[in-house]
Amino acid sequence: QTNVPGDLDDVVAIAGGDYHSLALRHDGTLKAWGYNGDGQINTPTNALRFVAIASGASHNLAVTENGTTVAWGRNDYGQLNIPSIAMSNVLTVAAGDAHSLALLESGTVAAWGDNTFGQTSVPPGLAGVTAIAAGRLDSLALRTNGTVVGWGFNAYGQTTPPANLTNAIA
Repeated sequence: QTNVPGDLDDVVAIAGGDYHSLALRHDGTLKAWGYNGDGQINTPTNALRFVAIASGASHNLAVTENGTTVAWGRNDYGQLNIPSIAMSNVLTVAAGDAHSLALLESGTVAAWGDNTFGQTSVPPGLAGVTAIAAGRLDSLALRTNGTVVGWGFNAYGQTTPPANLTNAIA
């Protein structure tokens, strides 16, 4: 995963999984390298350009220019089983160990895959979301009001933002 291919030029985004890496080129094509035991570097081709990417432990997600989600790699917890709500109108994606998130145009979050620690149990009423992130077993959302909401595994306080965290922008 550290042997970066020599043919990577014009890369606009990069994502790293457990033992693989994924790049999005300016022309909307994908390139992956590293361990491929679960098909995680077998990048899909698409008539539409890809505009966003994310890598989980052994799976990847991508968003096409028309807002559809594509997933590939390991699917032991359903992390590739995109729910109908995340099939269109997707702005960006995030991937945890074995769970997946999508930020929808509506400012809401769709989640699927492993929910052992509540990492796909999006808090009821969560709206006004502008960015998402997925940890190994947890999930985060940045809201338009500058606050951060977290859910999932919280043994180390990773889903409990500091009380004085306001006006966050990224």
